[in-house]
Amino acid sequence: MQLFDTHAHYNDEKFDQDRDDVINAIYASGVTKLVNAGYSLESSIKAIEIASKYSWMYVICGISPNDIPENYEGIDEQITSLERVILNENKTPKVVAIGEIGLDYYWNKENKELQKYAFLKQIELANKLELPIVIHTREAVDDTIDILKNIKTPTKKGVFHCCPMNRHLVSEALKLGFYISFAGPVTFKNAKNADEIIQMVPLDRILIETDSPYLAPEPNRGKRNDSRNVYYIAEKIAKVKEMDIEEIANVTYKNAETIFEIN
Repeated sequence: MQLFDTHAHYNDEKFDQDRDDVINAIYASGVTKLVNAGYSLESSIKAIEIASKYSWMYVICGISPNDIPENYEGIDEQITSLERVILNENKTPKVVAIGEIGLDYYWNKENKELQKYAFLKQIELANKLELPIVIHTREAVDDTIDILKNIKTPTKKGVFHCCPMNRHLVSEALKLGFYISFAGPVTFKNAKNADEIIQMVPLDRILIETDSPYLAPEPNRGKRNDSRNVYYIAEKIAKVKEMDIEEIANVTYKNAETIFEIN
């Protein structure tokens, strides 16, 4: 059985002491493809540097709503720099999406307009480069959906990463042609609506991820997360959908290869 972790952060400082050892152990465990996710200009560059050492690791590059500059000029400058980085790296097919990008009103309620601007500009960049997007959204469902439906539609669609347990969001995302990626929280004992949301998503739209080093699933909740734990996400989905875990592993692997255009 092979697994594909579609969202992890091996550019995070929590892996500085043992990064290579962890990554090698991940591959040996059966996680044979993963996406290393940027969330700022600097972390995107670092994600590329790390992925360049592993043929089976891919990258998404973007500036998250929690990492955007404090003014429009700064956002424009960073997105221009991000484009240069991606175009330089696309000599090899390492960069597979723009992300993680989106809106986060949980941590930042004072800069909503700046967040929307950065989100829109990065959707424009994704369309220009013919790449899908990977969306981070938190307590911003209505604005996120409004932008995608009515203001700037991503031509290559994309992924809602670490899917919020929100029926309206999932329903609208599926109508728009997006994939839904499930992470550790679906395994938590207090996860509201998790089973219902999993059942809402058809098999051909499901992805699995860890968001490492964060959000470790049960039975490792509270510990540093890594991609070996993506098994528990697949296990949870298999249980809810009453399928074999091998079937979930296979379908989510193929789905990831499809949205990210990985052969």
